Amino acid sequence: MSAWHAGYTAETAYTYGYYTELNPLRIQLLLLSWGIQPPKVSTACELGFGQGMTVNIHAAASGTRWYGTDFNPAQTAFAQELAEVSGNGAVLSEQSFQDFCARSDLPDFDFIALHGIWSWISPENQAHITDFLARKLKPGGVLYISYNTQAGWAAMAPIRDLMEQHSRVLSAPGQDSLTRVGSALSFVNRMMETKPRYLLANPTIALRLQQLSEQDPNYLSHEYFNHYWQPVSFSAIKPVLAGGKLEFAGSAAYSDHVAPLNFSPEHLAFLAQIPDATFRENTVDFLLNRQFRQDYWVKGSRKLSAHEQAGALRAIRILLVAPVEQISMKVTGALGEADLDPAVYGPLLELLGDRKPHTIAELQQRLPAGLADLGSLLQMLLVLAHKACISPAQDDAAIALARPATARLNRHLLEKALGRTDLAALASPVTGGGVGVLHLQQLFLLARLEGHLEADAWAAFAWQAFRALQQTMVRNGTVLTTEEDNLAELAVQAESFRVTVLPILQALGVAD
Repeated sequence: MSAWHAGYTAETAYTYGYYTELNPLRIQLLLLSWGIQPPKVSTACELGFGQGMTVNIHAAASGTRWYGTDFNPAQTAFAQELAEVSGNGAVLSEQSFQDFCARSDLPDFDFIALHGIWSWISPENQAHITDFLARKLKPGGVLYISYNTQAGWAAMAPIRDLMEQHSRVLSAPGQDSLTRVGSALSFVNRMMETKPRYLLANPTIALRLQQLSEQDPNYLSHEYFNHYWQPVSFSAIKPVLAGGKLEFAGSAAYSDHVAPLNFSPEHLAFLAQIPDATFRENTVDFLLNRQFRQDYWVKGSRKLSAHEQAGALRAIRILLVAPVEQISMKVTGALGEADLDPAVYGPLLELLGDRKPHTIAELQQRLPAGLADLGSLLQMLLVLAHKACISPAQDDAAIALARPATARLNRHLLEKALGRTDLAALASPVTGGGVGVLHLQQLFLLARLEGHLEADAWAAFAWQAFRALQQTMVRNGTVLTTEEDNLAELAVQAESFRVTVLPILQALGVAD
């Protein structure tokens, strides 16, 4: 294994995902709900940016100057291509964490993001990053960090170790990474067919293995087959980050801040008896059987007075990002599915249904008196944000500033949809972040950019792309084989897109 790999899987490319938790605008709602002053993010850094979809979308969609590194040359080349085409100003390097973190030409940062990498990298690289955080994160700055959690991995971690050992010990010489992944999975599944006592003691393993078998092998290679892979507990990571002068702020997952979705009354009563905050967070991971933590940490948090907190919250702008008629009155949390009261959520969704940004203060003024309390409204907004129905929105000046770069980036990504299907996000100048857009919807958007104005023309355009990609449509589980049937189904999908999805994408600034 080459030294530049540092124990990390480098033979295969990582996936092209977009991760909204790294959007600096997203910080505001959560930090303010905790009474913490969020930073104004003018400079940001992503360590281990993978294919660079997230960092480029955020650089294009806001006024933030982004920096970052990824040691994989192929991934860095793709990320740099997106930065150059969009002109988003992102400075993206192909360096090890050791080399990047030691650079003297980097600015200090308001926001630094580590998505997933902490679970995969060596202790030496963790030390380089901790030192980097101590030196380069500004006072009041925020760290986003996500990592595999010990409690939720307790049963599966030995299986992961067995697969990684199989990859190293029993794979044939010269086998590529994806073949080794497949062989290791096959071995473990064959072992499970013998009904080992480990499976009897840990019955959830069967479902976990089934889920693994359905995932992208490239993702599995990076997620499960790194030499230094290790889930950690909250209590273990806290003193490490404290060495970088960081304090825990809270979970980056919206749903974690709506207690009834995740905890029974017995859970809440039990947690209330725990005086130590670190021990309480550890206990939460056991109550939820949490496999993955996503947290915000602050370097010198400044607590706001109640008056300051309320004023800052009321200034946040909120935008509806889902078709209101498709928003169900159901929400899912760790405890399962819960019902939302239409009498409570209906008036709020009606106000947001004009697809324009509204400040929380405006919503308070226009909601019925019984629904306008700031605390209650904040809980409603967190629920809707968890359901991906709403998003914070930038101010008009920031939106105008971001439009040119997002338009260039989106056009480039849409043109790639003619030859590939694995890019599933576009940039929104309104939210400062990414928007999930399906491949077929991307083709419809590209057809519009090419001057096709009617839904039938979008369908015909998409069909030509499908033919080049050797794809066909599926209707009610049946693969359509004739051109006539495919065009008919594409026309139905294009009209549905025109009526329900396009207005949302226009409100988000993704489409004109």
